[in-house]
Amino acid sequence: MGESGSRGRPRRQRLLVTVALLLSCRAAPARPTCDDTTPPASASAATAGTPGSQGQAATTTLVDDASELTFAIDGKARRALTKAALRSAIGSEIITVADAYYDGRPKTWRALPFRAVLERGFDGEGRELDTQHFLLRCIDGYAVPIDGKRLLEAYVAIADADVPSWEPVGPKRAHPGPFFVVWKGKEQQNLEAFPRPYQLATIELAAFEATFPHVVPVGEAAGSSAWRGFAIFKEQCVRCHAVNHEGGKVGPELNVPKSIVEYRSDSQIRTFIRNPREFRYSVMPTHDHLAEADLDGLLAYFRAMSLRKHDPLALTELGAKAPRGGP
Repeated sequence: MGESGSRGRPRRQRLLVTVALLLSCRAAPARPTCDDTTPPASASAATAGTPGSQGQAATTTLVDDASELTFAIDGKARRALTKAALRSAIGSEIITVADAYYDGRPKTWRALPFRAVLERGFDGEGRELDTQHFLLRCIDGYAVPIDGKRLLEAYVAIADADVPSWEPVGPKRAHPGPFFVVWKGKEQQNLEAFPRPYQLATIELAAFEATFPHVVPVGEAAGSSAWRGFAIFKEQCVRCHAVNHEGGKVGPELNVPKSIVEYRSDSQIRTFIRNPREFRYSVMPTHDHLAEADLDGLLAYFRAMSLRKHDPLALTELGAKAPRGGP
């Protein structure tokens, strides 16, 4: 369930089908990552510079400045702005934060205030940004829904001020650029409440229910355990996981063609959510912060969604296998 899909650059290992056992939430520096430090191809970044190699660092900066951040509304791109254009229009700041992705040690970034980035990207839309809901989409398919009021307090890191290029992030040593969401406050280092998606590609203005309509347990009684589970899934799990093909693309699909509650026991699911390493070593973080009632809610949500399957892919495959008429 957590911050942390195919990266459009070095191939990401797929989680084993059995990892579909469960949702991985993006709780810690365990977000699945690319296998090396190569900058994302779709971000048009150059190969990382070597400390002390000013020529290579300068080349990297020039190419990285051409990287674009897309701004979309309800799934439709409105504009794309290069890093150079954003930096020129807004002006960057140097901020130092204790970064969870770097073992909590201080990292210094050249960054843009998120408020200014949103104002520039959605200029002319006539929206009160703090009342909107956003979806932060990354190159790998990781997608973070977040409310505008909270997002306005974040920063977009555009350069690593500690080294000539970007220092790799996480256990797989991924390249975090060209855009990396960071938070400045000491009280803003909890990855669940203040997610830090790296390789940010698109900022989309969209209501969650409109973006992921088939993830919502429509018809369940208000205040039921299923709705409690949905709230947890929406906040912590959809970043990596999909239900009915809607959601993140980093972790496995949880509802189609079979729901995890249709082939795993409740006790297995509970244990796997709490501590996936009891089953195998994987990139999925532990979730020991979840109460029993939270796990009850997630199971109720999965059961509710197992009765609300939406699987266009199955229809497509069925059509492809259907016998063709002939003379």
